[in-house]
Amino acid sequence: MLRLILVIGVLWCQLVQAKKFATKYCEFELPAGWECVLEGLEWVCQSSSKDRKKEAIIILAAKLRGSQDSLDQYQTYLKKSKAFKVPGRKTQISEPKYASMKIINRHQWIDALHLASEVPGFYTRYLATVKEDLGIAVTFSVSRVHYASYQSVFDRMVSTLRVFRQRKSASKSNLKFKKRGEDLLGDTTYIPDSGDKFDIGTQKKRRKKSGGMGDDLIFIILGVLAAAGGAFYFIRKRKGPEAKKKKKKKKKKKKKKVE
Repeated sequence: MLRLILVIGVLWCQLVQAKKFATKYCEFELPAGWECVLEGLEWVCQSSSKDRKKEAIIILAAKLRGSQDSLDQYQTYLKKSKAFKVPGRKTQISEPKYASMKIINRHQWIDALHLASEVPGFYTRYLATVKEDLGIAVTFSVSRVHYASYQSVFDRMVSTLRVFRQRKSASKSNLKFKKRGEDLLGDTTYIPDSGDKFDIGTQKKRRKKSGGMGDDLIFIILGVLAAAGGAFYFIRKRKGPEAKKKKKKKKKKKKKKVE
């Protein structure tokens, strides 16, 4: 029983361990098994697993702050539906769920959620803010099928989100910012070509309730632990009455021998 608990504890630690990812303007903790690469002016973060890679994506972008970059303007924009073209000359209209102010690690962000704002059938959570001369946006996109599984995972990442402005340690040559006149939230560059570029939303078959980031395995481990604990308790409880009965039988046998 003790060995089983130790093994489960080790597995649990491996599942929940995270690593810090940092750019020149923000940082947050990535789940184990995720990695980020620079694609043009955006950082793209995905699971290294082929199957998991299709389920969710995180994209970070920053721009030199212009007249359109403020928390109020970001919130006003994200409260409205977004529209973009999909293959077949059709227009996709998103469904905004909420857009509100949120304090994360002593810094104010606009936190918003849309359905089908970047890729059809995907939820996208937007975190947008300003810091000195920068406008910064982080988007968390996940398929509607896996949204419930990833929600707590994204919440944990958002809780570790920090924003800053590095000037002295960063030369102009290695800073990847959009220009002042460019739009941080209004363009469709986050997941271009309906996700084909980053292999998003292209599952051939829907799998049976696939959980995000190892959640399925976590639930299995917890179930095994609970079952093992229950079985151990049941066995001990059952042995109690049986042991008493055996003692009584032994006493009776001794009395008979004495007689």
